[in-house]
Amino acid sequence: MVEKYRHLNRGIRKGQTLFVGSSLMEHFPINEILVNRGLDLAIYNRGISGYTIPELLESMNEQIFDLEPSVIFINIGTNDISRPEETKEDLYRDYKEVLSQIKERLPLALVYMMAYYPVNPALAKEIQAWPEAAEAARLRKERLPGANDVVKKLAAEYCYEYIDVNEGLYDDAGELKRELSTDGIHMWPEAYEIIFDNMKDYLSKTVEK
Repeated sequence: MVEKYRHLNRGIRKGQTLFVGSSLMEHFPINEILVNRGLDLAIYNRGISGYTIPELLESMNEQIFDLEPSVIFINIGTNDISRPEETKEDLYRDYKEVLSQIKERLPLALVYMMAYYPVNPALAKEIQAWPEAAEAARLRKERLPGANDVVKKLAAEYCYEYIDVNEGLYDDAGELKRELSTDGIHMWPEAYEIIFDNMKDYLSKTVEK
């Protein structure tokens, strides 16, 4: 994917809006949603499935800087908090390095740091999309509140905006609705339609910018 993005970036329009992160961002069908709704917005998606924050740090040019975006929506770290050895200190340190580089290289960029999406551990255990899926979902659910606190703290430190666009994704137990999820962790396009509706106000700011 990094090599693919390197080639795609040769023809991009710089200064547009960027979505960056791991699989939950890569799977966001943003351009189909824009076309279906008749919206004339240029949004580039540079998510990479399976990526952790250290991996993003190795491909900042391909995923961020080559595009010279004026607006960035970032959702990275869910794979990090799925690892048993990961700590809040690790998350803070690694995410901070991403933001430090963005602040240095793109000081005028408007950055939205997205809250992590909910999961459904029971569904992940049933489907078992990969051997560690059930444990990954369990760890994510357990760690999401603390991880979101880290994201909020970093957003405040760097004068970026923390946004939670998850309204409508939760069931009565506070987990990701089964009908919106492919495997307890990833989501169907219908879920992204809900997320997009929750993002409208933020996207309108990108147009004003």
